[in-house]
Amino acid sequence: MGDIEDLRQESAKQLCCWPAPAKLNLFLHIIGRRQDGYHVLQTVFQFLDYCDELTFSVRDDDRVCLTGNEHNVAPEQDLIVKAAKMLRQKSSHRLGVDISICKRIPAGRGLGGGSSNAATTLLALNSLWGPGLSSYKLTDIGLGLGADVPIFIHGYAAWAEGVGEKLTSVEPPEDWFIVVSPGVSVNTKEIFNAADLTRNTPAITMRDFLAGAGSNDCESVVQTAYPEIAKLLNWLRKRGKARMTGTGSCVFAAFATKREADSVLEELPENWDGFVTRGMNRSPLRARMEQQLKETNV
Repeated sequence: MGDIEDLRQESAKQLCCWPAPAKLNLFLHIIGRRQDGYHVLQTVFQFLDYCDELTFSVRDDDRVCLTGNEHNVAPEQDLIVKAAKMLRQKSSHRLGVDISICKRIPAGRGLGGGSSNAATTLLALNSLWGPGLSSYKLTDIGLGLGADVPIFIHGYAAWAEGVGEKLTSVEPPEDWFIVVSPGVSVNTKEIFNAADLTRNTPAITMRDFLAGAGSNDCESVVQTAYPEIAKLLNWLRKRGKARMTGTGSCVFAAFATKREADSVLEELPENWDGFVTRGMNRSPLRARMEQQLKETNV
């Protein structure tokens, strides 16, 4: 029992808080569809310094207990719980964990909160439980939880292709963003199954994107199905280059300075929620992992 108690004390000391950052899709092209129904994409993921926070404490039984997630998701369907149980299954560990989340990222808005939570859980527990699985194995587990999970494990802004799993690091400008939610959730499956969704956009190169090319192929379908998002895009486009992230519903615009983004936020109508944040090409979760390695090796 002494070893477990030591582990729990180390957990409290070293693993007080782990970030789970939001992301933006800076563009999203659909260039084809596979025979299995999955869409072939091109997109760029960039992290935001806007994060959920997760804490972990080892249990000496095999229970996985989550508190703080108030989005009416059954525990067995929550990606955090699924990630913990899948990691334990793949690594043959029998420890449990208490997980608490402080939720900031709005759910169902295209900011990747659920996938980010799952990636943080995998990386934190891989350190805390000690299985020491490789990033490749963690990515494989993450892909089974959701197509966006690998990017959060990767930890760097990325040019993504395939179904989103083929990642190449890229360094877009770390702009200041205003991110706005219209208060509605978009059904991603509905959008990707829409008959009028563009599925043959010509592929572009990373150089094209860095020179300013790229759009979001889902926007026209989403705007037709969700008039409030169309209204929000029209409002924000009068103030900057606005775009929807992923299949939405959040909309963002980039600015060179925080002051410019703040000034737009001040104009935001009361029926919409928004925040100002900065793009990050290196995930704060990656920085936390490096900190953990230093502490472990002291």
